[in-house]
Amino acid sequence: MHLVEMLRLRMVPAAGVYFALTRRCPLSCAHCSTESSLSSEQYGDEPFRRIVDSFTPDCRPEVIGMSGGEALLRASLVRDLAEAARRVGTRALAMSGMYFARTGEGITPALRRAIESLDHLTASYDRFHEREVPRRDMFRALHQVRELVPGVSMQLTGEGPDDPYLVELIEDVRREFADEVPMLVTTLASVGRAREWFTTDAAPVPAAGVEPCFQASWPLVGYDGTVLACPSRHAAAPHRPAHLVLGDSAVDSWPVLRQRALTTHLLRGVRMFGPLELRRRFGAGDGTGNYCGTCSRLGDSAELDVEVTRFLESPKGRALEAAALAVTKHAGDQAYLGTYGVAAHRELATLGWR
Repeated sequence: MHLVEMLRLRMVPAAGVYFALTRRCPLSCAHCSTESSLSSEQYGDEPFRRIVDSFTPDCRPEVIGMSGGEALLRASLVRDLAEAARRVGTRALAMSGMYFARTGEGITPALRRAIESLDHLTASYDRFHEREVPRRDMFRALHQVRELVPGVSMQLTGEGPDDPYLVELIEDVRREFADEVPMLVTTLASVGRAREWFTTDAAPVPAAGVEPCFQASWPLVGYDGTVLACPSRHAAAPHRPAHLVLGDSAVDSWPVLRQRALTTHLLRGVRMFGPLELRRRFGAGDGTGNYCGTCSRLGDSAELDVEVTRFLESPKGRALEAAALAVTKHAGDQAYLGTYGVAAHRELATLGWR
């Protein structure tokens, strides 16, 4: 499975579901969005197993994506979920900080079995990871991973498109893997540990207008089994707005969660307009402000919910939503890259795509 296929599906509501398998990680990256450590919380397997067990050939996501913390710390769980998902036709992805490249023991038998069960593995790397996992060691391990899994990509983070470290890293990756490993290039954000030291004007507040949110397309099964409508770390924080909580994996099956993700009016509105434009059109607001912060407060207004519901259930609303979904699906990977990637490096996502 190539990165391009993943990004195209990422635009489709309920085409995938994320599993945050753990908040534990053996690395101590200075920018970690989840502020993970080896002593962070980790819950049992059941929330994740129960969701996958509720998939059927007729009602399943196209993809499950596993992350953390460091998902591969739970190698047996990764393998079991991937194999169970495959039995009904769902593919499995995982993201890793490549911690095992620095251990000296290489890919252990348990890790090998987990990696072999995947359809795609994304290696997260940047100058913060490099302090933890030397580049030569990471490259060596990634060569080994490429022999085990059909699709491999890298997610690289820099402080802007012209970040000298990022530019040099991209050149090194292209040279090392002969342009066969695609890359999703993103910019550093002031979240998690980075809140303590990083501020930037590189990501300005969106201007008034339609700014759809594609993050709200795939739900997230959190560390404790709570199912959130958005995998953003803003939603995964301790404060969880009720309108972004889809359910509980202890009682809700995938068909139930999928139905809620696709039919909840505020979520449909966010995916079509974005939270700022949604508030401007249907509530009290001027269409500016903090994007994710505004989304987290949308549920505070019963009047807004009523107006959004009325619009989306009208013939005009249904027609506009259908048109927006068709445009989004057609735009595919380029739309996602244009919103969440670095525009100057978007062509890197297509490396190796045939």
